[in-house]
Amino acid sequence: MTTSAVKNNFLPPGLVSNLQQVLLSRNPAGGGGGGRDDGESSKLNTREDDSAKPTSSSNGGDASSEPNCDDGSKPIVLITNSDSIESPGLSYLVDALVKQGLYNVHVCAPQSDKSTSGHSVTLRETVEAVSAEINGVRAYEVSGTPVDCVSLVLSGALFSWSKPLLVISGINRGSSCGHNMFYSGVVAGAREALINGVPSISISLNWKSDGSEERDFKDAVTVCLPLMNAAIRDIEKGVFPKNCSLNVEVPTSPLTNKGFKVTKPSLWRSTLSWQAVSATRNQAASRFMGNQQNLGLQFAQLSRDASAAGAARRLTTQRKNIEIVESVGVAGKFDSKRTVKYFRLEMLNKEQEVEDEDLDFRVLENGFVAVTPLSSSMHVESEINMSVSDWIPSALQVEQ
Repeated sequence: MTTSAVKNNFLPPGLVSNLQQVLLSRNPAGGGGGGRDDGESSKLNTREDDSAKPTSSSNGGDASSEPNCDDGSKPIVLITNSDSIESPGLSYLVDALVKQGLYNVHVCAPQSDKSTSGHSVTLRETVEAVSAEINGVRAYEVSGTPVDCVSLVLSGALFSWSKPLLVISGINRGSSCGHNMFYSGVVAGAREALINGVPSISISLNWKSDGSEERDFKDAVTVCLPLMNAAIRDIEKGVFPKNCSLNVEVPTSPLTNKGFKVTKPSLWRSTLSWQAVSATRNQAASRFMGNQQNLGLQFAQLSRDASAAGAARRLTTQRKNIEIVESVGVAGKFDSKRTVKYFRLEMLNKEQEVEDEDLDFRVLENGFVAVTPLSSSMHVESEINMSVSDWIPSALQVEQ
């Protein structure tokens, strides 16, 4: 997926826009000493970072100017994901829910791909939330993880409400079956909602690099929409399974699925394969970053007038990258006694020899939509599994 960074521009777009504002504000107006009128000052002080998005547009308005005006009679649904706010899975999902006109849909998703972030949160760093619009829906893109996104919304800091009726996380590119749930950012987003007492659904598409295409996300939404509608309806009625999050795995060819089937979480997981990376490759990156360091420090000084917190965080991140790539000593000199090695991680799928046909990955391989009930408590998983097994057939029958 593309990120919000502008191609051929190696500086963060938010930092660039802040610097532009500072430089404009320092341009003397009418021969004065760099002064500006109250209107210009107000625009500078209230300006939010805005980055061009192929599937979203920036919107710096407050909650009262949300594109989709809240209707108090409609249930609130929060959408997040792990593939980033620009992902087609999220865009198709939002579009389908909006077109129904049944819900107040809101979005809060990561700025960049956090698919394997697990249940991690951002500590000791500033998290940036930039307002945007997706298919007419009020949204925020956050410089953190899916868990950060859900937690931030539930804190009441972003919207005029703090507790949605349902949180939907997805649609993710790639399966989250078995132990992959522990690595999965899309499952973690739904789990964070569950921990905070909000029902949730995570959805993943069993994407195959040699056969899947973008429109498969749209088909996956079509397949899952009846389940989402049924969940919202029964949450309002109080008959949705308690203390439960549903992890939904959609087969590679969504429209040819054999139906929904409740599964058990398996022990299946991808093989973690670490590949050594040539040191020469990283030395080239080191030389580039070294040339950029002085320029970055100068920009940081200017940016204090515009967005000190955001610029400082970005510069700190830039400095960390320099330390990692260059591996310098105490006085900025190379330490010959230290050995530096570079690696990249790949997650490889492997065949599983398991005969239990009710396990999540096996159900998915057999062409069913696998629905795995997850609980915040290990002691009640069997009860929840039975509860969901009873709920899904009746719920979907009503929807049809």
